[in-house]
Amino acid sequence: MHELILLRHAEAQPAPTGGDDHSRRLSGRGEQEAKAAGKWLASHGVKPDRVLCSPSERTRATAALALSAYSYVPVTEFADDIYDATPGELLALLDQHGDAGTVVLVGHNPGIERLVALLVEGRSDEFRGMPPAALAVLHLDGALEPGNARLDAFWSP
Repeated sequence: MHELILLRHAEAQPAPTGGDDHSRRLSGRGEQEAKAAGKWLASHGVKPDRVLCSPSERTRATAALALSAYSYVPVTEFADDIYDATPGELLALLDQHGDAGTVVLVGHNPGIERLVALLVEGRSDEFRGMPPAALAVLHLDGALEPGNARLDAFWSP
């Protein structure tokens, strides 16, 4: 893997009282944010080989809408490990996909923002936040290890 794109899910509707967090759907604004994220990626020449996505409704919808900007469909895998994951757990998952050149991981905060900090700064407590539908484009300088990535771009709607 030489490029990693971390995409936080777009704006979601609040969970109904007593409702399941996994089933939260995107808001109308969130749908537009996800499409805009995909257009940004496509217009900047990002060509994902593989997409790793949390199985929650809002991340699945974010991935589908973002990928609609492409004329091809990259391999998409849904991984329960992404939901509520620590940076270490996300790194372990990403290690299993080192054969792909460009990977997009669609997930949740605080795991996504802390993973950006860990890969770029070497510390997961130095995160700066990622709003809904924000994405970070990381270039990996060799192994997938803390402090071994360069932040090439950050975008948010």
